[in-house]
Amino acid sequence: MTRRLLIVGTWLLVAPFCQAHPVMNAYLEMVESTNDDTTSVTWRHPSAASGMNMEPLYPAEVKGVTTRPAQSEGGFISERYVLRGAPRFWSGCFIGLKGTTSSATEVLVRLKLANGQTQVAVLRSPADVFIVPKQAGRGQAAAAYFQLGTGHILTGVDHLLFVLGLLILVPRRMMLIKTITSFTVAHSITLAIATLGYASAPLPPLNVAIALSIFYLGPEIIRKQRGKTSLTIEHPWLVAFVFGLLHGFGFASGLTSLGLPHTDIPFALLMFNLGVEFGQLCFVFIILALVHSFNRLEIVWPRWVAALPCYTVGSLGAYWTIQRAAILLKSLS
Repeated sequence: MTRRLLIVGTWLLVAPFCQAHPVMNAYLEMVESTNDDTTSVTWRHPSAASGMNMEPLYPAEVKGVTTRPAQSEGGFISERYVLRGAPRFWSGCFIGLKGTTSSATEVLVRLKLANGQTQVAVLRSPADVFIVPKQAGRGQAAAAYFQLGTGHILTGVDHLLFVLGLLILVPRRMMLIKTITSFTVAHSITLAIATLGYASAPLPPLNVAIALSIFYLGPEIIRKQRGKTSLTIEHPWLVAFVFGLLHGFGFASGLTSLGLPHTDIPFALLMFNLGVEFGQLCFVFIILALVHSFNRLEIVWPRWVAALPCYTVGSLGAYWTIQRAAILLKSLS
């Protein structure tokens, strides 16, 4: 079981190994005026030095009429300007992206119309275009936040690697359900309190702690393979809960960095968390399904493969710990 889990997990994670969580978030907020045909825009994005050099794209007839100086806010650049020329309620207009990016990008678009309706969409590349429908529904916003949460977990290689470590460490079905549930409950708690503003964790030391949680599982897997025991092996759900609290703060960065209006946060939090859980369950089910398939096929793996999963988890955890610790020390100097 452990041997096959490591092989499958390694196959799924090997492509993005060079970046632990490379997605860059940006936020485009548009508020249509109730008095005239103007729309106020706030474009909040990482600096060009981060590798993201993109900007919103509108129809040719939509022109900027006023622009405020860009401001730096918490590592993001905020640009504010006013547009004119769009039809009322932006009906049928497109909103897209232009430019380049060196990494995966998720842009949350929030368009508040003069009639009180709110349109929400997620753009990931210049190939994505949002066509504003004539009628906005709650389902559209729910799908956008859900999609944002799913994308956040499925592109978060560090989070998935921790889950993979738990799958390798816990072969028994009931204990695995208990452990994954514990991890889910824990990161849901800190995701909620961080997004709602009751607590926060500085990102550089948090990233180091998340990497350490992955590194921690490597020796525990080896210890279990050698027939030894420990608190983690006997009570993996407890360790999953403790580390899950850390990972929850990491998940929260996917929403808190956007700067959403306070009125949108509870609903966005709910759907974002559901998206995270859905993505996590998809990863778990894919791993278990492939392992089951390999068991049915009775594939015989080389002996050296048995050690691959634990060393994959441990070595990548160690690498990210050193890398992120160096970034933290550099920021403190």
